[in-house]
Amino acid sequence: MVKLSVIVPFFNVQQYAPDTLHSLRANARSDFEFVLVDDRSTDQTPRLLERALDTLPGARLVRHERNGGLATARNTGIDAARGEYLTFLDGDDWYGPGYLPRLVAAIEDMGTDFVRVDHVQCTGRARNVIRVPHGRRGVSMAARDAILPADRSTSVDYPYAWAGIYHRRLVDAGLLHFPDGLRTAEDRPWIWRLHREAATFGVAGLLGVFYRRGVATSLTQIGDVRQLDFIRSFDQVITDVSADQDADLFLPKAVRTYCAIIAHHLGNIDRFEPSVARKLRTMSAAALRRLPQDVLADALDSMDLERSAKIRRLRWRIPADNGTAAA
Repeated sequence: MVKLSVIVPFFNVQQYAPDTLHSLRANARSDFEFVLVDDRSTDQTPRLLERALDTLPGARLVRHERNGGLATARNTGIDAARGEYLTFLDGDDWYGPGYLPRLVAAIEDMGTDFVRVDHVQCTGRARNVIRVPHGRRGVSMAARDAILPADRSTSVDYPYAWAGIYHRRLVDAGLLHFPDGLRTAEDRPWIWRLHREAATFGVAGLLGVFYRRGVATSLTQIGDVRQLDFIRSFDQVITDVSADQDADLFLPKAVRTYCAIIAHHLGNIDRFEPSVARKLRTMSAAALRRLPQDVLADALDSMDLERSAKIRRLRWRIPADNGTAAA
């Protein structure tokens, strides 16, 4: 039986894929499988993946006929996975040697639905440890208990799919797939759904995932229209949370986070193409109009002055008749 399935989407990462594949080989075990998903790469990535089939034990290659984006590629990997547990890695990141066996041991020791772990953020030569924003470690806890408070960073603000491991019962319950087609922020509705609907989770003090930040081809570095998928993503969060039995408790957190993300993008608007910057303002203003206005008002009152001022200025651009931003 396959103990662990590691799902690794690749798209045009020929510069980094060798390091990623080398790190998988350093973590191979006879009961591990590596599901490599080529999301219709147009560089030398497909050739590198073909070669890996001969050198990486347990490797399987799945190809997309058309580029679908990270969320769709991960879903393809989930559908192909056979393991009792599943985890993820992006095609330009890497694992430390021996990390995956320790990751499996962590979830088996805690007996939880999923486990979250810290990671190392790599920007050029700089290395920074990013911790899961949750204090208790090494114990099983109710997943819903990690959503609040609204005014502090919590586990739902640490959405990275690759920073954890997940039991197959989450796949069977329909909780592990990502919103199909999202090009960015695909993990926001995903992490909210996990914490709302899974029974238990834990946090392990385990380092071994190395996240490469500042990659030129990453959507976080490209100011095109695909970046605006964060609005679709957070709209889904708001819709899901609004239907939750504890919506009154969780909506302030969801709305405040949505506002913080909008303010972040407004603060970096110069990196967007001019037409995309205009669309960002228009779509963000319309998104604010869709939020429950009493919850929005409370959220803005709880935020720092700089970010709340950005949102308030945008909010007043919303015409009362059609919910779209003024030109």
